[in-house]
Amino acid sequence: MYAEIIVDIASEQVDRVFTYSIPDSMKLQPGMRVRVPFGPREKEGFVIRLKDQADYDENKIKPVLSTLEDYPALLPQLMELAWEIRERCHCPLCEALRLMLPAEMRGGRIKIKTEEYARLLIPQDRIDEAIQKQGRANKRKLLITLLSDGQYHSLEELRGMISNVRDPLNYLVEKEMAEIVEQETLRSPFYGRVDAPPDPELTAEQTEVLSELLPALQQPQRPFLLHGVTGSGKTEVYIRLVRKALEMGKGAIILVPEIVLTPQMINWFRSRFGDTMAVLHSRLSAGERFDEWRRIRKGLARIVIGARSAVFAPVENLGAIIVDEEHEQTYLSERFPQYDAREIAASRGKREGAVVLFSSATPSIYSYAMARRGDYILIEMPHRVKNRPMPTIHLVDMREELRRGNHSMFSGLLTQKLEECISKGQQAMLFLNRRGYASSVCCRKCGETIKCNYCDVSMTYHSVDQTLRCHYCGAVKPMPKNCPSCESVYIRPMGTGTQKVEEELNKRFPGAGIIRMDVDTTAGKNAHFELVDRFRAGQAKILLGTQMIAKGLDFPQVTLVGAVMADLTLNFPDYRAPERTFQLLVQVAGRAGRGEKPGEVVIQTYQPDHYAIAAAKTQNYRNYFTQEFERRKSDLYPPFTMMVRFLCEAKEMQMARETAEELKQRIIHEFADTPLWRRILFIRADEAPINRIQDRCRAHVLMKLLNHPDTDRLLAKLQEMTGDEYPARVQLEINPASLA
Repeated sequence: MYAEIIVDIASEQVDRVFTYSIPDSMKLQPGMRVRVPFGPREKEGFVIRLKDQADYDENKIKPVLSTLEDYPALLPQLMELAWEIRERCHCPLCEALRLMLPAEMRGGRIKIKTEEYARLLIPQDRIDEAIQKQGRANKRKLLITLLSDGQYHSLEELRGMISNVRDPLNYLVEKEMAEIVEQETLRSPFYGRVDAPPDPELTAEQTEVLSELLPALQQPQRPFLLHGVTGSGKTEVYIRLVRKALEMGKGAIILVPEIVLTPQMINWFRSRFGDTMAVLHSRLSAGERFDEWRRIRKGLARIVIGARSAVFAPVENLGAIIVDEEHEQTYLSERFPQYDAREIAASRGKREGAVVLFSSATPSIYSYAMARRGDYILIEMPHRVKNRPMPTIHLVDMREELRRGNHSMFSGLLTQKLEECISKGQQAMLFLNRRGYASSVCCRKCGETIKCNYCDVSMTYHSVDQTLRCHYCGAVKPMPKNCPSCESVYIRPMGTGTQKVEEELNKRFPGAGIIRMDVDTTAGKNAHFELVDRFRAGQAKILLGTQMIAKGLDFPQVTLVGAVMADLTLNFPDYRAPERTFQLLVQVAGRAGRGEKPGEVVIQTYQPDHYAIAAAKTQNYRNYFTQEFERRKSDLYPPFTMMVRFLCEAKEMQMARETAEELKQRIIHEFADTPLWRRILFIRADEAPINRIQDRCRAHVLMKLLNHPDTDRLLAKLQEMTGDEYPARVQLEINPASLA
């Protein structure tokens, strides 16, 4: 027998199957990982298929050296998906296969954790006699008593009850009265215990939505788009859909866009489904991630909750894939291969006959357009649970505040509403999508702004440790006492970040208790769990945070939400800036009034007439969609076209720009006289908006392509260009998450 194997080397030159012979004593299956000789080295590889005959001289074929697991690490359907990703993302097959596995499995960087367990070998009817024979050896007596149930007990457990347990245990083993064995133990990522609540009574809208979703578990249909307002009970729909899938012997994957949403979703699902659920996200330790993956692969966990990469979880007999907050850009991978988890979910669902449910209070323009066209089935939940009212939204024109002499970051209305909220013993959430104390540090004498040494961005001042930090590369430097340019002492933090808002809140509302949630305060393991739990327990009246608090969280006592600087995202150099602004404001507004008390929202803005902000006030998604869709159509932006760019990075800007210009001229030369040129609507070579990150200068070739069947051929040819030699490193990005 022979095996066709993809060697785990990410290179176009070796992106093909190699044939190896299978030793007689070795049992191989497609999907298994193996070690094989490759030139002078040994490399890992993936078994693609088995065959009876070799295609060339058998004497030149080398044998597989060993298997890395005794089971196929890759399910057949995931291997098929990897071939699709290879074609769609124009990447080597091994790069697509790597997506299916925990990264630590490569190179043997993670091992199965084992623990020692002890078991008594004495027959039940002789245990009392054995205890009496121990005389004054009290530890041995106690040990025999603890092990008398005949079950295996971990030494860790026994150490908690008997100090220095090893000596008496070794004695019992020596006398063949007990045995010690090593057994695998799974590292658990779960935090705290969760009690199981009774099932809530379904609303009429939830019942109607489920009447469409549940039959699809037996008869696969097109993907569903659930447009449900904030607080309409979408999570309960997920739970009932997953429960039905389990009853049918099927599994489920639930994707969430942010790690901070994971603990709340985990608690909801753990309370209903217990240990049949696993989690996959980047905050797990390497060991936890590996063990959770193995629980899923063995079928011990049938429900998976996680971030983007969980879409590749090895769930067999998949029944449902749910993409919560489907509008979020975090579902787009910015690393190569650049995949969209939503597209992968739709493809995997179609391949495996699973229900695919996209869900959001503010669906992406693309998804809603697909639903209007009939590619998705639109289902809606336009009312909150128990007919609770949507929050009352106030727009505050901060230009008027300035004219009245209010130079504070808080408008008079927001200050008044915060005072009322706290005096009533209720809770408030404040949203500011900028972390740190101040967005920049500027010299008021010469105007110099301190920038990162490695990135073309201003450094952010963090008051906690009085440092300047780059939010792109992580560089840190101390806050200078004098201007580095003119030596002036008039150097000051400028702008506003969450730390500065926290400081101001502590001055205005001493004793209220403030919890700040941003990348800085949630860096530690389980930090996001602890902060959410503290706020839910009422240990603070105000939760202040960046976009991580803007969606998914459910706090019944929150009656007030404030958006401190609603315009920030409008100024991003991206055609999606209005869409993201509208989504963020509607989502953060949806945190208010989810309990028995009605909610209010104060949105502070310098652009109250902008259509995205005006639409967020009325929370009329359809009106907003119509405006944004027409703008995209007239300006020829996605979904009517495809944004593509070659990102060129080099040590020097001249090299990056030369590469970008060379690529542009090559594209014009190769395609100008071909039918494919008609698919290119726009092409420009230029410096990237952020022209240096991590000490790499950046230029790009920005292209706008027409959506057409020919475009796939064009993209394949463009991808081939990245494999050639250039002065700069070149990467092709298709509809990138960011154009910066």
